[in-house]
Amino acid sequence: GLAFGAEKGAEFIKQNDPESYALLEAYADGVNQYIDQLSDARLPVEYKILNYRPEHWTAFKSILLLKYMTDMLVGDRDLEYSNLRKILGEVMLDKLYPEYPQGVDPVIEPGHDWGFTPATVNRPDSISYPDDLLVIESLPQPADGTGSNNWAVSGSKTKSGNPILANDPHLSLNLPSLWYSMQLTTPSHSVKGATLPGALGVISGFNENIAWGVTNATRDTRDWYKITYQDDSRKAYRYGDKWEQTSFRIEEIKVKGEPVYLDTVVYTNYGPVVYDRTFNANRQDVNFALKWNVHEGSNEQKTFLMLNTAKNHDDYNAALNSYTAPAQNFVFASKSGDIAMRIQGKFPLKWKGQGKFFMDGADPRMEWQGYIPNEHNASTLNPSRGFVSSANQHPTDSTYPYYVFDNSYEFYRNRRLNSRLSEMNQITVEDMQALQFDDYYLHAAEALPLMLELVGANADSDEDAKKYIGLLKEWDFYADPNQKAPTLFFIWWKNTYGQVWSDLSKNVAPIVLPNYYRTVQLMKDAPNDPVFDLRGTAEIETAATHVQQGFKEMLADMKIWEAEQGDFSWANYKQTKVQHLVPQFKSFSVENVYTGGGSGILNATSNRAGASWRMVVELGEEVNAFGIYPGGQSGNPGSKYYSNFINRWANGEYLNFDLRKSDQTEGVLFQTILN
Repeated sequence: GLAFGAEKGAEFIKQNDPESYALLEAYADGVNQYIDQLSDARLPVEYKILNYRPEHWTAFKSILLLKYMTDMLVGDRDLEYSNLRKILGEVMLDKLYPEYPQGVDPVIEPGHDWGFTPATVNRPDSISYPDDLLVIESLPQPADGTGSNNWAVSGSKTKSGNPILANDPHLSLNLPSLWYSMQLTTPSHSVKGATLPGALGVISGFNENIAWGVTNATRDTRDWYKITYQDDSRKAYRYGDKWEQTSFRIEEIKVKGEPVYLDTVVYTNYGPVVYDRTFNANRQDVNFALKWNVHEGSNEQKTFLMLNTAKNHDDYNAALNSYTAPAQNFVFASKSGDIAMRIQGKFPLKWKGQGKFFMDGADPRMEWQGYIPNEHNASTLNPSRGFVSSANQHPTDSTYPYYVFDNSYEFYRNRRLNSRLSEMNQITVEDMQALQFDDYYLHAAEALPLMLELVGANADSDEDAKKYIGLLKEWDFYADPNQKAPTLFFIWWKNTYGQVWSDLSKNVAPIVLPNYYRTVQLMKDAPNDPVFDLRGTAEIETAATHVQQGFKEMLADMKIWEAEQGDFSWANYKQTKVQHLVPQFKSFSVENVYTGGGSGILNATSNRAGASWRMVVELGEEVNAFGIYPGGQSGNPGSKYYSNFINRWANGEYLNFDLRKSDQTEGVLFQTILN
C-alpha cells in the first residue's frame, strides 16, 4: 500500500498545505529540467548498463520516497509472535520476551512528570485470536544494523558553556551515498547538513539558530487483521454482525520487455489485503489486511521545511506537529541554550497487548481506538541531568500511561551512551566526535566474563584454546580494528546463542528468538533454568552446557578461518563494505574498509551497515559544525569525489561544516568538502 499511502499524502498536502505542494512541484521541475538536457552519452553509467532512461520526477515520487523510508525503517513481528504464543503459551512467552525487562534505560529520563491526563482505552472483556500455526516465510523486516544515535548536552556540561548536538543515523552503507551534503541559503536563512536526494530540504542538520537530528523510534504501528469474505467475489467481508463492502484498486506493474501487469488489490476499512489469491497465494496468511498509519494522509515534508527555518524550541515543536511516520526521536539544541528530545509519530491508541499478534478482522473490538493525542507524545526539555539522548531503546519508563511495544528495542548502545554522558563534564566537540566513534563492546563486557566462568575445563582443551582464552582474558572490550579478541567473542557468542535457542530455531513456523540482552540476563540470573533444557534430553542442559558447546564450535570455526584467511583481527573478520546500490556492480563498491565498531556498539559499523552520516554541532555565538559520511559528493564512479570521504569516515575524522557566509563566492562553497 505504499503508492496508495503516497496518493493519500498528496491529497492531504494539496488540501492542507498548498504551499508545500508547490515546493514539491518546483523541486520536480528542477529535476526534470536536468533530465531533459541529458544526452544518451551523459547518462549516469548505471542507466547505460541497465539500458534505461530516467523517467520524469513528480511531487508524488518525493512523497512516495518518504513512504518507502517508513517501510525500510518499520517492521512488525505479529506473525512470529502469533506463532510463539501458540508454541510456548503466554506464560513462557512473557518470560522469554518481556515487554519491559529489568535494566531498561529509556529515551526520556526515568521519573519524568508527564503532566497530562491520558485518554481512555477500553480493553475487551474477552479476546480471541486467529490461532492457526502459520508455516510461511517471514515478512520483510528492516535490514540488520538499521538504527541510530543522537544526543544533545546542555551548556552546563560543556567546556564552552554552549549546547552541543550529535547525530549519526545507522543505515546500509551504499554507493552512491544515501545522503548528499548541502548548504541552502536564501535571503532569510541558511541551513546545512544531510539531504536525501528526492526529498526537499535538510533532514539532519542546523541553521544559524538551532540544530536537530533523528533516530528511529521503534514502535508497533502496523497490525494485521484476518479477513473473512462473504464469497469468492471478495466484494464484502464480515465486520461484527454485518457485511462491509470492500473496494478494489487496480495497480499497474511495469515489466521490462513484457506487457504491463494489472494487479487488483482488495481494500478494507483496515487497509489493503496484501497477500491473496493473485499474490503469493501459497502463503497461509492470505486474506490478512494491513492497518498502518502510512495509509492515512500526512505531510512529513513540512516538518523538515519548518525545521530548516526554525529559530527556537517553539518552532521545533510546531514543525514536529506535522510528522506521522516513520516515528523518530527528534533531538534539538539551540543557541539560546535549550536542549530537547521528542518522540514523534502518529501512534495508535491501544489496550495492553493489542497488535502484538494477528487479530480477527471480523471483530470490531480489535480496531484501534484512535490515536494518542499528539501533545501526549513523550518529550523532555532541559532535563536536570544535563543531556538528552536516544539510540532506538524503549521510549519511556513504565510510568508513561499508554501501551508501548516493539520487538526490536536496543539494549546496549543506549546504556553505553547514557553512562558516558552522565559521567562526562567540560565536554568539547572533540569529545562528542570520539563518542560517536566509541568502540566499547558493552554486550561483550557483560557476557564474556560469564562465559569464561561457565566454559570450565574446556578452556584448556588444546594450545589453540589456551591462546584464544588468553586473548579474551586480556581484552579491554574495545572492538578496535586491530584487536583479535572481538572476533573470538563474536564467533563464540554466535554459536552459544544458537545452541541456547536451537530447539526454538527448529520450528518450521517463523519465530523471532529472544534477544541478546534477555539471553545474557537468563544466563547470569538463572543458569540452571529449564529454558536452557527445552530439548528435554536425558542429560539436563544448563547455560554452561551451551557455552561449552559454543566454545567447541568456535574452535572449529577458527581453525578453518586461520587456515584459509590467516589474520583474524576484527576489521579483517567483519570486512565492512560500502556497496553499490546494484549489488552486482562490485567494481563500483568499496570493500574491506579498515575500521572498528560493530552492531550494538556506538560506532555501529558492521559488515554492511553503520553510521551513514555523522554530525556534531556546537551552538555558540558562531555555530561550529562538523560532518562526514561514507561516500562522496558525486554519484559518478569515475569521479575522484565518488568515494573520497570513506577513509576519513573509517578513521573517525570529520570535515569542517561551518556555514559559509553570503560574501563567499559560490565557486568555493564546497571547496573545503571536496578537498
